[in-house]
This record gives sequence, structure tokens and C-alpha cells, in this order.
Amino acid sequence: MNPPPAAPASIRPRERRQRVQAAETGTAILKALGSLGGRASLTLIASHIGESPAKVHRYLVSLMEGGLVNQDTSTQQYFLGLETLLLGLAAMRQADPIRMAEASLIRLREELEVTCFVAVMGNKGPTIVRFEEPGLPVTVNVRVGSVLPILWSATGRALLAALNDREVSAIAQAELRAATPAQRALLDADEPIEVLRQAVRYAGCASVRDTNLPGISAVAAPLYDYTGRPRAVLTALGASGGFDPSPDGVVGQAVRREAQAISQLLGYTADS
Repeated sequence: MNPPPAAPASIRPRERRQRVQAAETGTAILKALGSLGGRASLTLIASHIGESPAKVHRYLVSLMEGGLVNQDTSTQQYFLGLETLLLGLAAMRQADPIRMAEASLIRLREELEVTCFVAVMGNKGPTIVRFEEPGLPVTVNVRVGSVLPILWSATGRALLAALNDREVSAIAQAELRAATPAQRALLDADEPIEVLRQAVRYAGCASVRDTNLPGISAVAAPLYDYTGRPRAVLTALGASGGFDPSPDGVVGQAVRREAQAISQLLGYTADS
């Protein structure tokens, strides 16, 4: 018996488009459930994605068969299923801020020709864990493993503003007590730590000039995860003579932009 004739070439592109559209609709339904708190009625889901309830119901049936969606028989509401949970856990496991920041570090290094690094909060303070420098690096005595101060480094100030916990506050208070008169003159006299914290939050990044290392300026911004908790800090630094550390400067805007991009990769949203 001869095989049936192949479908005309003009039909195959249409079938591919239909499959793509089906995948887009299924994805939109899953995203809708996520944005609606993980549980919603058929009518609400359909309204959210702008499709008819009948069409959405067909897709929900398929998603339920795949374990991506379940239905509460008592309320008739749909909610994200076990397979969706497992996918989310897999994504969370690979959401490493150091790895996610690699492309941003390279962009900052190449486009702005600045030294840049990622730091995390360690037992003794902000600790550098990834370091990149341009072809003509600025001479600084910090490398991977270096611990930075809270009050006098841009990295530390970014953590002070983002990670409002007792450990960071205790380190900041200890640094304030040990500060020289010249260092104290750089801070507000009444509530130096709180004023500094609020200033960094308002600017969206921390910036310093010659406060930690003479002749060195820096800009830093926190990296947030899906819970809204800061996981690390992205920092760029350079020689003060040719480095504008202002939040609205070229470097400040680039650091904030890259920090936001990394945070999105870590699952951070405005709702977080």
C-alpha cells in the first residue's frame, strides 16, 4: 500500500503557527495563575488573558492532564499543580546571583572600562566573591575574598540600605564608634546610619568618593531575589579623577540597570 501523500508545503507553516499560538496560550494561562496568586476561577483567568472561557477551559484541561494545573472541586477554582511547583524549585536552585551576574560584569568592564565585582554578606562584612577588571586596571588592594566596610564602601552602604538586620547594623555601629573625626565629618551628626540608609534607598544605589580607598570612587546596587531579599551587591569602581560616582551619572545608571536585570533573572518583581 502506498503511503498517503504529504501535506502541501503551504499547510505546514500554518500548522507550525497554530502550535506556537497554542504554546503561547498555555503559557499565558500559567502566567495568569501566577500573577493572580496561584489560584483563580475560569472566568477570572479568561478575563486576565483576554480569551473566551470556553477556549481557556480547553487549555486548562490539557494543563491538568500534564500536572501543571489542578482544580479545587469545592470551589471550582484552578491552581498551579505539582509539576509547576517542581519547575519553580528547579529554577530557584539555579538562581545563583554570582553566576547570573557574569554577563553584567563583563558588560560593565568592556563598555565602561571599569573594575567591577559582586560581593555578598559574610560573617565579617561584605565579601567580594567575583572580580573583573579592564585591560588597564585601577590599582586597588581588593580582590576576591576581601572584606569591605559597611559605612565607608559603596558596597557596604548598598547592603546597609537593603539588608536591614541586626548583623549589618551592629557592624555599622562598630565602625561608627571607631571612625576618625574626618570620617565622622562625612556623615550626618544626629542619625548618621539611618540618614545614610535612607539616602541610598532614595538614590537606588550607593556612591562614594575617596571614603574607603584614597583616589577611588565607586557605585554599588543590591541584587534582589524572588522573595525581595538582597542576595548580593554589584559594584563598579575607578580612579576618582575620571570616574563620576553620582547616581545619575553614566556609571550609576549602568550599575542600576544591570542590577535590575540580574534581579529579574533571580525572580525579583515589583510585587516581591
